[in-house]
Amino acid sequence: MSSSPLGYLPDYRYPNLRSVPGYGRFIQERFDRCLDLYLCPRTIKKKINIDPESLIPKLPSPKDLMPFPTTLSITYKGHSGRVRSVSVDPTGQWLASCSDDQSVRVWEVATGRCLKSWNAEDSVLSVMWNPNKTVSLLAVAAQTRVLLINPEVASAETIAFTNRANGFYAPFIDMRRSTYSEQSTKLCEWSRPSESERSAGHRVHMKFSKVVTYVTWHRKGDYFATVSPEGASSAVLVHQLSKRQTQNPFRKSKGLIQRVLFHPSKPFLFVATQRYVRVYNLMKQELAKKLQTGAKWISSMDIHPGGDNVLVGTYDKRLCWFDMDLSTKPYKTLRYHKFAIREVSYHRRYPLFASCSDDGTVNIFHGMVYNDLMQNPLIVPVKTIRAHDIVENLGALHCEFHPSQPWIFTSGADKTIKLFS
Repeated sequence: MSSSPLGYLPDYRYPNLRSVPGYGRFIQERFDRCLDLYLCPRTIKKKINIDPESLIPKLPSPKDLMPFPTTLSITYKGHSGRVRSVSVDPTGQWLASCSDDQSVRVWEVATGRCLKSWNAEDSVLSVMWNPNKTVSLLAVAAQTRVLLINPEVASAETIAFTNRANGFYAPFIDMRRSTYSEQSTKLCEWSRPSESERSAGHRVHMKFSKVVTYVTWHRKGDYFATVSPEGASSAVLVHQLSKRQTQNPFRKSKGLIQRVLFHPSKPFLFVATQRYVRVYNLMKQELAKKLQTGAKWISSMDIHPGGDNVLVGTYDKRLCWFDMDLSTKPYKTLRYHKFAIREVSYHRRYPLFASCSDDGTVNIFHGMVYNDLMQNPLIVPVKTIRAHDIVENLGALHCEFHPSQPWIFTSGADKTIKLFS
């Protein structure tokens, strides 16, 4: 027994195998087995053979979705700091940019030549052209100030109309005598620039109590909104240029405001906080919808020219497409970036949208919105552009499409602006 590895002692009672008798419980075990087969029958599982390729949705080839930007055409060099924001004028001929080097520059799109430059005396966080084609005007957010500048790069008729239509040469309205005096004075202070600043193109200066991080225009070009995340109840302010008036549309703060946009055709105001996008009806003065992103921190937002779809970028690398007619939750959530998304943008003419990230890349998507409400939008990734180098963990900071051509402008922490066509 000690020599057996399993501790088993064989039975040597039978001299050979033919002398071993039958198993005594053989009949009983067979009977129990028959009962199991009869009373507990097994179900036959039908195996379905599915081709894995058939589960992948069939998307059109990117070659069939041309045109979209693919190639670097022009690099605009001149800034000595991170280029925070760029904006293309409605005609598509001029490009404005702002940087941490406290400068605002206007470039000629076709040649890459810098035509004008202003020193804002503070790091500039946002710049945007007036969307009205008959007006040549820039809104610049420089820390606690907002500057309205006439670059004077358009035609002589446009420059003169800009100054005349907005009353820049008329006697400046004294806010202390207006009906909105107390409220406007508390919210911000309108002032006339000095003569030297006026000769350089400055038209109106506005002073705020908190840092202004973003400025956006209404489509008609008379109203514009500013965002001051640290402003609490006055984080979002709406200003009327023609009357030099400021209004606070909200009594209470619903969170840390990140971005504000006007609806392209309806009296709606989109307000993006850290996790939600609230849509307010300005006529009825009520909340119309509340979009739930499911993200931790919203970084950017844009509205489709049709007005029924919203694009939201987040710092946790998500790109959310909302179909407002379908649901308050994202229709599609795309995760193509490795780092935080800094900006998202729709094209105003072509079915294109884009996102840029701290990984230095810009992703171009084909996004077709159909007039048939029964058909969902078609979203196809078509191109990934390696646009900017990563500097101090920051990559591509802003992107914006050309208003009429399938081109995209990008700016980054590497102090450059690039045009891809």
